[in-house]
Amino acid sequence: MNLVPKKFFVTQGAAVSKVSDLNAFDEALMKAHIGELNLVSVSSVLPVGAKKVAVRELPMGAITHCVLAQMRGGEGEMISAGIAYAFRKDGKGGYVAEGHMHGTKKALKEVLEWKMNEMSTLRGIKLMRINYAIEELSIPMDHYGTCLGALVFVEY
Repeated sequence: MNLVPKKFFVTQGAAVSKVSDLNAFDEALMKAHIGELNLVSVSSVLPVGAKKVAVRELPMGAITHCVLAQMRGGEGEMISAGIAYAFRKDGKGGYVAEGHMHGTKKALKEVLEWKMNEMSTLRGIKLMRINYAIEELSIPMDHYGTCLGALVFVEY
């Protein structure tokens, strides 16, 4: 069985919790509109012909493939997580890079750009414009925090 997604959406979220980093992660997923799904992490290839669509609600409990970047942290930390994606100039699909760090959105964007450029160099191809979905979070005292970015595949 070959599941080749025809569409995808990009989303992101960030949240804090006084209870745990898991609860912060759960709320970040809800803010990203993917908290009621069963997420299956996949690697970084955009199929030929895949189209970006607006964020959409999927049925509760749906098995959903995505490229997910997340970063969890504790009080006083600055964290960031997100994805970068771009299509090949030759029209043969594209690629996604995920990243997370203790640091700012700006710093993570640089790292993601390096990753995307290395992916294109390794393959000997050129990429179209790189797009980003990155969250940054400064976690308050007595809290846990999570930020995330995801590229979610829909319609096979």
